[in-house]
Amino acid sequence: MTPARRAPGEPDSLFAAHAGAAPLAARMRPRTLAEFAGQQHLLGDGKPLRTAIEAGRASSVLFWGPPGSGKTTLARLIAATAQAEFVPFSAVTDGVPRLREIVATARERRQLGVATLLFVDEIHRFNRAQQDALLPHVETGLLTLIGATTENPSFEVNPALLSRLRVFVLQRLDIAAIAALLRQALADRERGLGAMALRIDDAALEAIAVHANGDARRALTALEAAAEDVGPGGHITAERAREAMQLRVLRYDKGREEHYNTISALHKAMRGSDPQGALYWLARMLAAGEDPLYVARRLVRFASEDVGLADPQALPLVLAARDAYQYLGSPEGELALAEAVVYLATAPKSNRVYTAWKEALALAQQHPDLEVPLHLRNAPTALMKALDYGKGYQYAHDAPDAYVPQRYLPDAIADAVLYTPGDFGFEREIAKRLAWWNARRERGPGDGVQ
Repeated sequence: MTPARRAPGEPDSLFAAHAGAAPLAARMRPRTLAEFAGQQHLLGDGKPLRTAIEAGRASSVLFWGPPGSGKTTLARLIAATAQAEFVPFSAVTDGVPRLREIVATARERRQLGVATLLFVDEIHRFNRAQQDALLPHVETGLLTLIGATTENPSFEVNPALLSRLRVFVLQRLDIAAIAALLRQALADRERGLGAMALRIDDAALEAIAVHANGDARRALTALEAAAEDVGPGGHITAERAREAMQLRVLRYDKGREEHYNTISALHKAMRGSDPQGALYWLARMLAAGEDPLYVARRLVRFASEDVGLADPQALPLVLAARDAYQYLGSPEGELALAEAVVYLATAPKSNRVYTAWKEALALAQQHPDLEVPLHLRNAPTALMKALDYGKGYQYAHDAPDAYVPQRYLPDAIADAVLYTPGDFGFEREIAKRLAWWNARRERGPGDGVQ
């Protein structure tokens, strides 16, 4: 078949028409609140942020949320409705000299009646000098600051600056919202892929939406890759979609908040006796490159803090798992950690020793100078014996049942009870033992078991 003749200057494909054009994710950036997906807790009817945007009011705010949740888009919408100049600033590449230039231009712009909205992406990377230089201009209103961050601002932003910002927390987009964005891009002939007349299976849409992990930008980038793969009029199946997508990068940063969130999830799943959740969070950590020995240390802590004497075998088993990992390395040794996690999750739980230890420390701090009773003191010299060191101490093994009731606490705290066993797991046996000792104590000395 002879190909159709093109008019002069006509592109030879629909993609050629977009040669050098912005990526699909940039082209599909929402221009109005009506086009904005998700964040209904902030942008629903009557919500303060939506009301402020619609009224054209611009105030200094901070958007905290995951990648692709719309932080930059919201900043641009605020600037547009407030008729303010949108000035981007990179906390990574721009420094104080660039900020001084922005301030000078903002003063000139204000004389013309135009406000300046300074958008700082990755504001958590702002150094102290940058924050100190910015603060007075935010306070005077010369600059309206909108910051965006994926990290907890309470850890990363100067408290003085943070106190001038209203914090809005953006949520990760759900699969339905991502799928709606994809359909919009497929239908839009002006900015999207509508002119390509693509066919796409529902399973492919779902695969891309799941792959995106709540990130609209990632979803649109994946869709664009799949469209380029099949070409105009092509059919995007789930298999073709997965082939066009890069492998998902696990959301885990060993140095930042997600690190602590994930280890917290592992702890809480084990404490909640859920081996399914515990295994998942363990896998997330190890797959993302966490040091397995760091995980092992946390498991040792859990065994003593959360399982305790409800299952005395928990601690030696975890220590054995740690040793097994050190012996085998990855990936074989990771199975030993998984075994330990399952054991801990299914073990009976008791923090009675943990709480008893905290109470013991508090009691020691409250009474740091109580003298050791004389009968408990060591008497290695004649002088010490003459001073009654060790006098009255009764050697337990001399009794028929290896028990002699005597006092082991100073008089001032003689009635203190620090450890009380629970009524489940091995602590039931400990409770029986304590009950026997208490009964034996009440019988008094010289009344041993025959």
